[in-house]
Amino acid sequence: MLSDGEWREVFDSFQRNAWRFEVQPAYTMPKEAANVERFLRGEPKPVDHNSAWHARVQGYRAAGKRIGRVRVVRRPLTNYQRYQFAWGIPGNVAAGEDIRILDVTDNDHGLPLGGRDWWLFDDSTVVHLNYRADGTQIGRALHAGDPEPYRRWRQTAVSASVSFAEYVDESA
Repeated sequence: MLSDGEWREVFDSFQRNAWRFEVQPAYTMPKEAANVERFLRGEPKPVDHNSAWHARVQGYRAAGKRIGRVRVVRRPLTNYQRYQFAWGIPGNVAAGEDIRILDVTDNDHGLPLGGRDWWLFDDSTVVHLNYRADGTQIGRALHAGDPEPYRRWRQTAVSASVSFAEYVDESA
């Protein structure tokens, strides 16, 4: 398992691209809980919402690096996914992150949807993100095997997904 410091070092050392396969229906993160509750109560989004991540993404982009993800969803969206779509993803996209949506309600596209998220850095380094059933992250681990299946899964996920803006337009 990677410690927080080791994880940050792996993440910040990518040279060209960082890409995430994001499959959890909800993420249980203590630092985010209050904002999720505010969203569910219909309160306005705080002005500085997710600003630390936006600054990181902008720094990566300014350095010529790409960062993106495919967010896997099933209809109907969970409350957490509705929160992401309203409060999280638009700001991340505006900061420079390429976020695509893959709706697997009717087709899993042969992807590993068993509950593990992962990052692929520079097409060669894979880090598994492990979660409990409630969406609480319980660890991160470097994948010691061949990254080729992950590159193929990324290609499939990107090809089968649509941009966040397109998904929101189609769902409206």
